[in-house]
Amino acid sequence: MDSLKPLLDEIVADLRARTDKGRVADYIPQLAKVSADKFAIAVAPLSGPVVTAGDADEPFSIQSISKLFTLTLALGQIGDRVWDRVGREPSGNAFNSIVQLEHEQGRPRNPFVNAGAIAVTDIILGGHRPKEAIGEILRFVRFLANDDAINIDRLVAQSEQAHGDRNMALAHFMRSFGVIQHPPAEVLGVYFHQCAIAMNCRQLAQAGLFLAANGRNPLTGFNVVSSPRARRINALMMTCGHYDGAGDFAFRVGLPGKSGVGGGILAIVPNRAVVAVWAPGLDANGNSLLGTAALELLVQRTGWSVFG
Repeated sequence: MDSLKPLLDEIVADLRARTDKGRVADYIPQLAKVSADKFAIAVAPLSGPVVTAGDADEPFSIQSISKLFTLTLALGQIGDRVWDRVGREPSGNAFNSIVQLEHEQGRPRNPFVNAGAIAVTDIILGGHRPKEAIGEILRFVRFLANDDAINIDRLVAQSEQAHGDRNMALAHFMRSFGVIQHPPAEVLGVYFHQCAIAMNCRQLAQAGLFLAANGRNPLTGFNVVSSPRARRINALMMTCGHYDGAGDFAFRVGLPGKSGVGGGILAIVPNRAVVAVWAPGLDANGNSLLGTAALELLVQRTGWSVFG
């Protein structure tokens, strides 16, 4: 890992010089305020210190990367019954599309599109009040990252709540089919807060370590999930983690990954490391344009693709 620091610095310098940085997610006003010039990368190996470059200690809204953590939490609560309410197939549609829900009787294609993540949040809400569910999600993320400094960006949560009509429509539609069991306003309140969790690349990379280490967090020694479950979560990230851009990400990068419209991407290098990147400008599919390019460069120069 000693050679990683100069490599990461080189990648940051290369990508910051590019003129096309993508478009910041302006449909959430608070995210529109973030500069597209921000760029960060962190690599957390299974043993040894985290290696970083760029703005790696600056927190950002993880948005849909939170869906990875809530899925893990829901699987811990009710096991494979999660799949009675959410599928495991790529969507081929935009992350906030309602079209497939209508064709498939209100059952979301996978837990990483918005509808699927809302259904997963509904599972976590079972037996809790909304504030308790939000607290449980935040505690779980802090536990994974081994960092109690992680918090929720309240301004981002409020901004999402004020502009969340499409997600509210998805929730009401699923409730009409019985997929959502709690009042949509309660489910969405929790969902918007989980998406507004703010982390830096260092923290985010550490939070994903259990997926690179067969379910065990090497920072704490705790077994977060079983080895088979870690493998299946990674499989879902590979096939569904980048919405309708998942195939292109697998083709270019070749790692299980989960993106968020805040510009972050979490990528897993099984049995080796976790990589977190942040570049707020997005491509047409809502994935970080320069973040994807950075991971492609990193894999080309390290040979870390799962496809060899």
